[in-house]
Amino acid sequence: MIAIIAIGTAAAWTLWRGADPQGRRAAEAFAGAVAHAAQRAQWRHEDLGVSLGTDGWRFWRRESSSPAWVPVTDDPLLAPRALPDGHAFSSVVLAGRAIDPAAVVPFRATGRNHPATWQITGAGRRWRIDVDILHRVAVAPMP
Repeated sequence: MIAIIAIGTAAAWTLWRGADPQGRRAAEAFAGAVAHAAQRAQWRHEDLGVSLGTDGWRFWRRESSSPAWVPVTDDPLLAPRALPDGHAFSSVVLAGRAIDPAAVVPFRATGRNHPATWQITGAGRRWRIDVDILHRVAVAPMP
């Protein structure tokens, strides 16, 4: 029984690491930036957010003097990033509802955030990035 579980785990690990390394790296980079933004929002008592473009992502900050979102320019981890060629975000779900990918998903200074899920597709693979209300971020390949 243990041998079967070990073989299954090894096969899953091989698939996870071997298939579409560019998509995996992009999903992990996005996940790391999202985790950093959620933590930074609380540490610095600022509202941050992320939005998607056709070719990548950008982080935003809401200034206390204005309700408008302005690009984050003071943090290299939150700089705009492009997805690898042939990859795109295919969906965004916020608090259980599909939203427009260009909409800003906020990370509030209060830490009271809704769970969100993003999907990256490319090279015949899909990657799912989830963030929960406690700011835990997970990346997983999808069948």
